[in-house]
Amino acid sequence: MTRVSPLAKLLAAAILGSVLLVSLDPVSAAVALIFELALLPWAGIPARRLLRVLSPLLIAAPFAGLAGLLYGRDEGDVVLSLGPWNITKGEVALAVTITLRVIAVALPAVVLFATTDPTDLADGLAQLWHLPARFVIGALAAIRMLGLMRDDWRMLRLARRARGIADGGGPWTAVARFGHQAMALLTIAVRRGSLLATAMEARAFDAPTQRTWARTATFTLRDGVFVAGATAIALIAVLLAVMTGAWNFVIS
Repeated sequence: MTRVSPLAKLLAAAILGSVLLVSLDPVSAAVALIFELALLPWAGIPARRLLRVLSPLLIAAPFAGLAGLLYGRDEGDVVLSLGPWNITKGEVALAVTITLRVIAVALPAVVLFATTDPTDLADGLAQLWHLPARFVIGALAAIRMLGLMRDDWRMLRLARRARGIADGGGPWTAVARFGHQAMALLTIAVRRGSLLATAMEARAFDAPTQRTWARTATFTLRDGVFVAGATAIALIAVLLAVMTGAWNFVIS
């Protein structure tokens, strides 16, 4: 997948996500998730990095299902009484459906963009989709700054620890320290962004003339096959959901 065009990855993720979002049923989400998991070995990401990239998704999806479990509409027999909550079979099914849906929608986007170089994506958006070059290059510069912000956060933490203001205290003190450090990081980011904008202006990044590009963005047959495969997975998921009677169109 690392050799697939970033635009093909963007289209594939959009197709799968849009199809799964229009129906709240476990069948289409489960079918799409099975295909996605089967294709993970071809993602080109080492197992340790893949686990690190997917960890926020694996943490967030069960919490989304928990909300449906506790606050969904009561349907069917009660399977568990937990304080003020009477959890029914319908709420359990809803929780499972929401969890599968969140994972199935987010997994291709997370994996595909983890294998995408932001510069290649910017080249494709500007050259093939003809988005405004000023907007694309500005967004690319902002994305490139994220790595610097991570380093700034680490250096701020080390500097505050060296000054003796990063240790000790209770939980509220830790929250206050986090807020102070976040404000310092915001100040650094705003200053760096202003300097970068001035430098880009001085180098005529907003010139009205026709822009040239160091690399030519292409959309090959392989990219078309990749998008077609994503479309086929979406169609199979919808077809099986309709055939089993589980299809539940949520947009009226």
